[in-house]
Order: sequence, then structure tokens, then C-alpha cells
Amino acid sequence: MIDKKYSGLRWKIIGGTMAFSLIPLFAIGLFVHNDFQSAYHAKITKNLSTMVEDKQRALDMFLNERAAQLRTILYSHSPDSLADKTYLQNLFNATQTSAQSFVDMGFIDQQGAHLAYVGPFALGEVNYREAEWFQKTLLKGINISDVFMGFRKYPHFVIAVSRNENGKTWVLRATIDSDVFDRLVQAVQVGRRGDAFVVNENNLLQTHSRFLGPILETSPLPTQPRFKGVRVEHITLAGRNMFLGTTWLDSLRWRLVILEDPAEELSSLWRTTWLLVGVCLIGVLVIFLGATLMAQAIVRKVMLADREKAILDASLMQSSKMAALGKLAAGVAHEVNNPLTLIREGAGWLKDMLADEDPQTMKNHAEFARSLDMIELHVDRAREVTHRMLGFGRRMEPLQENVDLNVLAEQTIRFLRQEALHRNIAITTDMSGNLPRVTTDGNQLQQVILNILDNALDAVGQQGEIWVGTGTDDERDEVFLSIRDTGPGMPCETMEHIFEPFYTTKAVGEGTGLGLSICFSIIEKLGGHIEVQSAQGEGSTFTIRLPRQRA
Repeated sequence: MIDKKYSGLRWKIIGGTMAFSLIPLFAIGLFVHNDFQSAYHAKITKNLSTMVEDKQRALDMFLNERAAQLRTILYSHSPDSLADKTYLQNLFNATQTSAQSFVDMGFIDQQGAHLAYVGPFALGEVNYREAEWFQKTLLKGINISDVFMGFRKYPHFVIAVSRNENGKTWVLRATIDSDVFDRLVQAVQVGRRGDAFVVNENNLLQTHSRFLGPILETSPLPTQPRFKGVRVEHITLAGRNMFLGTTWLDSLRWRLVILEDPAEELSSLWRTTWLLVGVCLIGVLVIFLGATLMAQAIVRKVMLADREKAILDASLMQSSKMAALGKLAAGVAHEVNNPLTLIREGAGWLKDMLADEDPQTMKNHAEFARSLDMIELHVDRAREVTHRMLGFGRRMEPLQENVDLNVLAEQTIRFLRQEALHRNIAITTDMSGNLPRVTTDGNQLQQVILNILDNALDAVGQQGEIWVGTGTDDERDEVFLSIRDTGPGMPCETMEHIFEPFYTTKAVGEGTGLGLSICFSIIEKLGGHIEVQSAQGEGSTFTIRLPRQRA
């Protein structure tokens, strides 16, 4: 019951300490993590937005530069010159030296027929009068088409510009190298799962996507109306969480899309999070160890205080009992002494009367004399017993007096002599003849001797011997009293606990386990100490050591 109580107290202290320590720690950790996470998300969003914006400008610049090149060629050279295939070939070669982004080039009249064509395909006889891009070019003066298959049967897109002069219209068209444009778009792909591509307003891929398919496949992304600026969203695509940054190009109705994997982008955040978790766990461990050590120290002090309180309570209770017993003994002794006095006086009066009688003439004179002597003897013995009762029952308050340890031991032995004879236990003494007196409380010291002797009687049981001796130890400047019995002795496990309160080896109801703990406490308060030597089968020896009286 006591162990459970102290164990519960220990865990309450540990729990309280952990709670008051960890709540602020976790609160600060959560605040730092959330703040860092928000800042990191904001940084990723800003970086992605900046990347999309920069790439949109680069694509618009690429397309506008190609359109400007065609316009410069168309307006800086005469239609007759451009209609010359050799001349056009030279212009095409000169253009390719600065940027190899064109696949072919064609000079077309207003009816859609080629006046001249240079390139790897046999398109000189092809007429574009019905082509959508051709009609838009005639209408707007410039057109960048969506990607289409066309006569090549291969995905491509064209940039075309027109020139009106003297009622005639000419168109200069060039096909953009899709690989060059693809590489330009995909250059911003980040990490192993990042992606970048372009879709038109119908959500068809205009460039190859790393994970969504080839050109002209339908993108799984939701269609969006044209908007200004850059949008960054957190979406789920093909079962994966992704950061999506998108914007519309200014050159044509194409939308740039850049995808980033949060797992890769947030890897630094996760590393920081796990580092924070590790620091918190270490903090929890340190706090737990500190709380455990502190709780154990507190519980040890509480146990010590409770033990001292139990000893004090037991000592006070024993003192109260002894005081009550002393009063009772004093009352009984006084009550007994009165009739003993009368018996003594009556026996003396009878002896005086018997002395006046003639022994020769009085029958049984000798018997009367012997009986009166026996009456006086037993009255004296009864008076001695009552005298010892009065001496033992004196007040128990601490008292400093010069005590003869030999006399005190002899007086105490007399209390138990009859009990020892009843059990066939011999009590022998070996008292030092020149034993110095000690300044101590004789009553309390007598209580200790009586308790140890009583324990020795219980240990011996029947037919044994108890030896009581006194002496001096010049090296320690002490006076000692030893009590040795021929009982069964004690094992080491018992020796470690004999002075603990409530520890007893006696059967239930035969002992409280407080006797030796009270004895230990009394001797400590008197300035001495108790030594115990015991082994199983060899009996036990208790030695009370007290400081020698100073001159």
C-alpha cells in the first residue's frame, strides 16, 4: 500500500512536470513549424510565379522575334526578289545562321499559291487558299497558328506575315522547328516530377508534356478563360499533389503551364520538420529524465519525512503508554505498599510476642518463628518489586543525569528474570567493574534495553542463553552494553531492514515492527548508536554504544 502511494506520487510529479514543460515546448515548436511552413510555401509560390512570368516573356520574345524577322524580310525585299527561289534560299540561309529555329520558308501570293519555297518538304505546288492560318494572315497581317498536322502529316505551327502593295497581297510563311520550341519550354522543368508545356484555348497540348502525353493530346487540366498575370494553385493531378503555375502568352492564345512536385520542393521543409521533431524528442527525453530524477528525490524526502513521522508517532504513543503504565504502576504500588506495611508490622509484633514465650513450653514455637521470617522475607520481596515499579514508572520526559549502566542493566534484567526462568532461558551477565558513568536519560535507555532483551527472549524461545555485558572502548571513547542471544540469527536480507518502521519478522498480531526503529531513534537522540552482528544459526548481538561522560 505504501509503495503504491509513493509510486502514484512519483508519477504525479513526473506527469505534472512533463505537462508544464512540454506544453510550452510543443506550442513554440508548432508555432515555429507553422510560421516556417507558411513562409516556405510563400517562397515556393513566389519562385514559381516568377519562373512562369519569366518563361512567358521568353516565349513571347521568341515568337515576336521570329515574326519580326519575317516582317523585315518581307518589307525589305521586293516581291520579285522573294519570288526567286535562289534569292529566297540565300535569305533563309542567312536567317538560319543567327537562329536555327525555322524549318522551311515560303513566299505565297494572295491566291494561296507558292511563288517560291525553300525547305526539306515538297510543298512548292501546295495551295494554302483554304488554310485557316492563311485566311487569318490576310485579315490581320500577321498570324501565329496553333499546332496542326497539315500537308506534312507532322505536328507543327507556322508564323506568317502579309504585305499589301498596289492592290496585291503577298504572304511570307515560315514553319517553326518544334524541337527548338519544345526545348525552350521544357527548360524550366524542375526535379524528377516537374513538367512544363503549352496548351491552346481548347486545352490541346502545343508542346510535348513529360507526363501528360505528346503534342495535340488533350490535357487533363481544367480549361480556363483568358486572364492577366500569373496564377499559382495547389491541385491534384493523376493522384499526386502538385503546384501549378500558369499564364497566357501575349503573342497568341496559348497558355503556359509549369508543374512542380511539392514533395521535392518541400524537401527542405520536411528535413527541417524532422529536425525540429528530433530536437523536440530529445527535449522530451531530457525533460523526462530530469522530471524522473527530481520526482525520485522528492519522493525519497517524502518517504524519509513519513518514516521519521511514523517513528515519532510511535515513540510518542509508546511514551504515552509508558506514562500511563507508570501512573498505573505508581497507584498499584502505593495501594500494595499500605497492606504490606501492615503485614510487616503485624509480623514484627507477632515476633516480639513470640520472643516472650518459652520455646520449651510452647508447642510449634520453631514453626511460628520460621513462618514469621518467611512472611517478612516475602513482604520485603514484594516491597522491592513495588519499588522497581515506581522507579520504572517515573516520568518519560528527556532527562540528562549521570547513569550507571551496570545498575540500569541489572534493574532491567530483574523485570524479565521470571519470564526467562519460565522458558528455561539463562541470563548471564559480565559487567565491567570500573565502568564510568554516562550522562543520558536513564528511563529511555532502560526502555531500549528492555525492548532488546524482550526481543532476545522471543528469538531464543525455549531453553537457551542470553548474555549481557558492559565495557569501555578507549579508541572510540565510548561505553557499550552488549546483549547476545543463542537464537537462530538473521539473514543479510533481514539485517538490512530491522531498523525500518513497520518491518517485522514476527507473525501477524505478535509485533508492530516499531520496537527496534524506536530504539534506534532513541539511541541516536541520546548521541549514541546501535550495532548489530548476526548470522543464521549463530545468534545475534546488539551493542548499544554511548559517549563516555566528560570530566
